Amino acid sequence: MFRSLIWLVVFGVSAYGAKPNILLICVDDLRPELKSFGVEHIHSPAIDSLVASGRGFNRHYVQAPTCGASRYSLLTGKYGSSGKLRSNDALMSVSAQPETAPFSMPKQFRTQGYRTVAVGKISHYPGGLGGKDWAEPEKVEMPGSWDLNLMPTGPWKTPQKAMHGLADGVPRVSGACPVNEHKEGDDFRYHDGWIARDAVAQLSELAGKQEPFFLAVGLIKPHLPFACPKSYLDIYKDVKLPPIRHPDKPVGLSTWHASGEFFGNYVSSDPRTDSACADEMRKSYAACVSYADAQVAKLLEKLDELKLTQNTIVVLWGDHGWHLGEHGVWGKHTLFEESLRSPLVIRYPGIEKSGMMSDAVVETVDIYPTLCELAGIPVPQGLSGKSLKSQLSNPDAAGDIAMAFSPQAETIRTTQYRLIRHSKKDAEPTYELYDHITPEGETKNLAKAKPEVVKELSALMEERME
Repeated sequence: MFRSLIWLVVFGVSAYGAKPNILLICVDDLRPELKSFGVEHIHSPAIDSLVASGRGFNRHYVQAPTCGASRYSLLTGKYGSSGKLRSNDALMSVSAQPETAPFSMPKQFRTQGYRTVAVGKISHYPGGLGGKDWAEPEKVEMPGSWDLNLMPTGPWKTPQKAMHGLADGVPRVSGACPVNEHKEGDDFRYHDGWIARDAVAQLSELAGKQEPFFLAVGLIKPHLPFACPKSYLDIYKDVKLPPIRHPDKPVGLSTWHASGEFFGNYVSSDPRTDSACADEMRKSYAACVSYADAQVAKLLEKLDELKLTQNTIVVLWGDHGWHLGEHGVWGKHTLFEESLRSPLVIRYPGIEKSGMMSDAVVETVDIYPTLCELAGIPVPQGLSGKSLKSQLSNPDAAGDIAMAFSPQAETIRTTQYRLIRHSKKDAEPTYELYDHITPEGETKNLAKAKPEVVKELSALMEERME
């Protein structure tokens, strides 16, 4: 009888006959820099508790190393394999043609009787609007997807200023904004405190509704600038950081770049050559991770307080990784492991073997069909991903492959290899091949030494892109 009740809760109907709620937490620029993912010096108790009571995916990969394109794949369940779908304007470009736009995940839940609410940065533009100040009501990402799409602006006054703002409503000024800032004060000195406040308020309101809810909460930190209250930086005052892995710029063909997003802010020294500056930046990033974690804690505590935990599926997802000096990069936008690997955690009532990490290779497009299956609603045809039911039931279950795209290249990740293909118009493609079983990993290109592997993975890449 007990296992039957678990089955009902997990796959669509709780013991009370109600569909499960969904709480989707999106965290911007979050690499797997968490204690529960093996980074011992990080203070992340809320996310760690989620991993302990759910399933963490240690080898989860996003579809793009940039916010908008990655979120396109999360919200549509599709690979962004061409043109603007590889850019930050991916969702806005398809929303301009509603007759051919993919059926979004929140829209699917909305059509199945869910109340859908977004708070913060879920699609590329926080609040779901583009145009001037990201606030023009006629420029909507994913029209028809949300009953309510909120972006609290507080003292920053507009979504655009809040997205990249400093303390107390100060907006970013290109070239003059400090790359990191940590002022004394509570969580409301910086913007994620406002997002968490409004998200907690929405949980309280949604708890009183008769229909189930799909609540998506998008936290902005640790996105640049690395800015959060000083109390979070103080956690790392005496922490000794591990060495940066493979810190040298790659030789030869690669997706390396000069870290323009990072150096577009004001930084007093160059962390690529100044180890003290590198440590300062890494601690600032860690502080922002702990600040984001504190906001996650508020959401999970409110779920418990409202007695919603036992009928709510919780997903925590990082939209892509971030280089902290690896390959000589400070930023995202590469097709290396550091840009594409991000945390994924799924928790639902009755999950078996909770707390056990899955090492299966999975990808962001898998989240849409997984949530549909867990909630017991139809899975739309034509999605690129596969349900993670097997890995959720058994953490030792095998995974598949993961695809990712940048404007002029694409990559496929298997358990052992990463193949990157550089595509130029009217030219033969060129390749990078890395073997993750070897100590060199993504520092030694084996494309010329293993042409048979290149051929096999390139064919599989073509098959998946179709």
